[in-house]
Amino acid sequence: MSQFELLKKISECPGVPGFEQPIRALVMNEIADLTDQVRIDSMGSVVATIPGASSDIVMVTAHMDEIGFIVSHIDDKGFIRFHPLGGFDPKTLTSQRVVVHGREDVLGVMGTKPIHIMAPEDRKKAPKIDEYFIDTGRSASEVNELISVGDPITRERSLIEMGDCFNGKSLDNRISVFILIEAMRALAKEKLPYTLKAVFTVQEEVGLRGAINAAGHINPRFGINLDVTIAYDVPGAQPHEMVTKLGGGTAIKILDGSVISDYRMVRYLKDLADQEKISWQNEILPAGGTDAAAIQKYGKDGAITGGLSIPLRNMHQVIETVHKEDVNATVELLVAAVKNLDQYNWEFR
Repeated sequence: MSQFELLKKISECPGVPGFEQPIRALVMNEIADLTDQVRIDSMGSVVATIPGASSDIVMVTAHMDEIGFIVSHIDDKGFIRFHPLGGFDPKTLTSQRVVVHGREDVLGVMGTKPIHIMAPEDRKKAPKIDEYFIDTGRSASEVNELISVGDPITRERSLIEMGDCFNGKSLDNRISVFILIEAMRALAKEKLPYTLKAVFTVQEEVGLRGAINAAGHINPRFGINLDVTIAYDVPGAQPHEMVTKLGGGTAIKILDGSVISDYRMVRYLKDLADQEKISWQNEILPAGGTDAAAIQKYGKDGAITGGLSIPLRNMHQVIETVHKEDVNATVELLVAAVKNLDQYNWEFR
């Protein structure tokens, strides 16, 4: 299977917060030959272990869940109302296809009031998420037979190659799931200084819940989180707003809205990237949170924690875009970082 084919499977696989069963099964299948030490923890995160020379643990995380919705009401005509699972940019939802995962998968379309019958003042306003409904094109009786309140809903989109980029749904954070699997392929052949816990977490998009649980029972010494970050390098953006640039390399996290990365891990990753001639850029993300915060705080002893982030355009929209070179740089730096952890002086200085 080519890298694109694997990423396509990962991107298109459903798995909203609390309903990660399909993507978890896919991950379990892909890593089955890489280690015989794989388990599912109490919340549903996948924990894969590659033993190292030391029992001290480096915990590398990538969250499996994608933003989506859950059915909250079905009206007497069969139209579906929903509640978001994770944050959405509502203006991007108009006339988009979704899949309702009921007794069987049912296609639907996001609908809202047509512009032709809006009041003039409302035409200038972006619709709110609670103004949308889902039209399945089916009768009310058929909808009620197939769909129930509490069923999850995902976006219906295919992954494509677009120039030097990948474009599709749920690259937040399925690109990191792909990267962690690729890194495991390389690291499974190496003699590691520390024991690796590769953790594919659940429920990140609703509060880092899976990572909080996993850090508590793993208690790592080191932590590296993989997630996406904003690439606002587009027309109209000011230099200080860009956060990162697509094609500029992997982003080494300095801080986001939930974490200040340990300065030792930041220095280590930057120095190693320069040494290995891997392209990188700084990441300071003013808002938003990642599993890095959970790793850092919720182990019994805390952890020396940082993050590698993949620049992403169109975050929390219907489709998202990453650059192939940034993806490759992230894989390369992650592999180098795990292999060389014992070569750095981790004392406070």
